[in-house]
Amino acid sequence: MTDDSSSSTAPQYSQQQYPCASCGARLTFAAGTTALKCPYCGFEQEVVQDADRQVREYSFDQWLATAKDKPVTQIAPHTVTCSGCGARSETDKLSDACPFCGAAVVVEPDADVMITPEGVLPFAIPPAKAMDLFQGWVKSRWFAPNSLTALAAREGLQGTYLPFWTYDSDTTTVYHGQRGDYYYVTETYRDSDGEEQERQVRRTRWSPVYGTVQRIFDDVLVSAVKNLPVDKVDKLEPWDLPVVVPYRPEYLAGYQTMRYEMEPPEGLQRFQQVAQNQIEDDCRDDIGGDEQRVSSTDTEWNSVTFKLLLLPVWLAAYRFDNRVWQVMINARTGEVTGDRPYSVAKIVSAVLAALVVVAALVLAYTLVKGR
Repeated sequence: MTDDSSSSTAPQYSQQQYPCASCGARLTFAAGTTALKCPYCGFEQEVVQDADRQVREYSFDQWLATAKDKPVTQIAPHTVTCSGCGARSETDKLSDACPFCGAAVVVEPDADVMITPEGVLPFAIPPAKAMDLFQGWVKSRWFAPNSLTALAAREGLQGTYLPFWTYDSDTTTVYHGQRGDYYYVTETYRDSDGEEQERQVRRTRWSPVYGTVQRIFDDVLVSAVKNLPVDKVDKLEPWDLPVVVPYRPEYLAGYQTMRYEMEPPEGLQRFQQVAQNQIEDDCRDDIGGDEQRVSSTDTEWNSVTFKLLLLPVWLAAYRFDNRVWQVMINARTGEVTGDRPYSVAKIVSAVLAALVVVAALVLAYTLVKGR
């Protein structure tokens, strides 16, 4: 892809809002339903899907050939005008709320500049349920400060769609390595009394091996947001990808939607790193024996396809002890992952209590033995 900053252009956007047919307020997508809902009068409007629209995969090679002639995507704020109050504001997200009147704003990228999401998993867990999950997670942290529970009750949750690339590939890998087979020899030794004894000692016989393994990868997820810890994002899995629906901007109304920060080639590299671990496991299985060594692999990545998905999370960011802590909730399954502070006082108390218990047990044992 071209990397000439002097010729780069920022993405262009069109703006969408959804007025309530009953009272004129702005509709937002209602989690757990298939409809937009008015937060004031309760009017609902179904999200209408095109019956012919399917979630498609795109050839990576074909995309790369055409992407070379396109300008570099710049992740920079863009200006939107709220059709509700007329205020102009800047946002670096695909969907957000007007900072002046709170109306939901959805912007769509120019497909000639940015890749449009192909599919979305709509929010299934509503805000109240998400808050229950958040507070339950906080209460289950044994060594968290007592004040954290009260803090969690005050903090709000932000519904956010995170962008993910998915990659597919048919792989063929030629490997070289070694197979280890156990065998046993009889060894003599002298025990503590000086008597000669025999024992069986395990040895490993190594022999060179080579072979070919094949594996089909389907919908391997790679987070397209760089500043989110990969280990935290991975803990949100599994996602119910079989029920992904074709992208419609209505699903974004009322939620934040992050733009992708990682281009497909970088995402492909991360996919291959993840896939390589599975391929090496396949090589070990193919080698057999009791132990295996894989010294080299050469993988062909055939029929590589990809797409951009938006997956829903509830985000909680709270400040405690001069540090920001972040918790993420899978808005489909309720899986919770995140960071939390530790209470030094609770840890010290737990250690002291454990020492008291140990001392009591030792004393009891001593008294029993002394009788």
